[in-house]
Amino acid sequence: MMQMFILEEAARCLLCQNAPCTAACSGGYDPARGIRAIRFDNIEGAGAFFAESCKDCSAPCEDSCIHYDFPIRIRRIARQIPKAGKEAADLSICFCGVRCENPFFLSSSVVASGYEMIARAFDMGWAGAVYKTIGFYKPDEVSPRFDAPRKDGTPFIGFRNMEQISDKSLEENLEIFRRLKKNYPNKILVSSIMGQTDAEWTELARLSEEAGADIIECNFSCPHMSAQGMGSDVGEDLQLVKRYTELAKLGTKLPVLAKMTPNIAHIEIPAKAAIDGGADGIAAINTIKSITTSHESEVCGKTAVSGYSGKAVKPIALRFISELARLGVPLSGMGGIESSADALDFLALGCTNLQVTTAVMQYGYRIIDDLTDGLARHMQAVGAQSVSELVGTELEKLVPADGLDRKTVVYPKFDAERCIGCGRCYISCADGGHGAIRFGDDRKPVLDGKKCVGCHLCRLVCPTGAISSAKRTPKL
Repeated sequence: MMQMFILEEAARCLLCQNAPCTAACSGGYDPARGIRAIRFDNIEGAGAFFAESCKDCSAPCEDSCIHYDFPIRIRRIARQIPKAGKEAADLSICFCGVRCENPFFLSSSVVASGYEMIARAFDMGWAGAVYKTIGFYKPDEVSPRFDAPRKDGTPFIGFRNMEQISDKSLEENLEIFRRLKKNYPNKILVSSIMGQTDAEWTELARLSEEAGADIIECNFSCPHMSAQGMGSDVGEDLQLVKRYTELAKLGTKLPVLAKMTPNIAHIEIPAKAAIDGGADGIAAINTIKSITTSHESEVCGKTAVSGYSGKAVKPIALRFISELARLGVPLSGMGGIESSADALDFLALGCTNLQVTTAVMQYGYRIIDDLTDGLARHMQAVGAQSVSELVGTELEKLVPADGLDRKTVVYPKFDAERCIGCGRCYISCADGGHGAIRFGDDRKPVLDGKKCVGCHLCRLVCPTGAISSAKRTPKL
């Protein structure tokens, strides 16, 4: 219950810029940073930003909180967070023959679309950036171009965008490459390219290498390009994927990635075509074709199919990553990464590089702090000496549906002390499960083992974590 309070209270935090709570701390501690660590699944690291004295001080941090409802209860959080030191680990990893200081890159998007932005991200600890796709084509963009479906007060569960490739001239973008590599020689710059003709694919790769790029990424997958023959239209055509990969390879000696579209049933098929064309690695997934319906996001009363990303797409991305892992080439994974826990899921399914956009758009470059700290703490916990030891560790668990055990069952187990009697488990089981829970006058749930099938819907909807798993047993 204490951890539940910590998580829910941290979720209320507005994650302010130049947070007033930290500015008000007379001891020089950083409660805002500690709360942010909790928000991004790094509870173990949060304690480094609180002190023993935080538990009993007069709490000027709470007095200064600008929350629109009531202040974040920082002292109570401090009382429940164990003290922690900072963890150090070697997070470097080799990707397509290129050494990266850590696996975290900005992905090709608005978050990596100019010198000042990328320089700031590099200064904060990002290892690399996939620059917003460059080309000879210069798009006209719409306004507004973003939308964000919401649920239960969550700022957004996913993100829809209509951004196309860079609206800067090719010459301006290449000059930005030169400046970045001059000032940040140890950071990795990936040039995402998109051509309209055979010659453009080769020339864009050549010019990118000449300007200082370390890796080339062929964008075969943008779902909302307004020009014909660009984006995900290419990613669905095996001949074009193979040919454009070959043409990009003609223009460069650098490693070449093919960025694949998820808007297809079998992502491994065009990925194989790219490998046949000489691709050194695969990047996935790009955004998922989608429609949202909020009037505020319409353009003069109209809308269009566009790309969907963010936390909501992570399970879909992981499914595609698991299929691509069988191809045996380096993988750059993306799709819903916000925390080190998310990153670990992608690494465990075979990725050696990770790209992030939507979480940066929502929370800023500062999330790199907990991505790296959380990853370092996990490595320490499992005794890993390098990030590469974490890669692919979960792949052997993936089996076809008919390979799963169907002769045993895991029943839910109820903790009477943690149960507050809300009845959410009863409602969901009665209306969406198997009617296996009784709800008595004492407001406590009772399981009917003869009806229970062990689906665990009740555990998933319990708001207090009062339902856990019993031991696996043979079916009756």
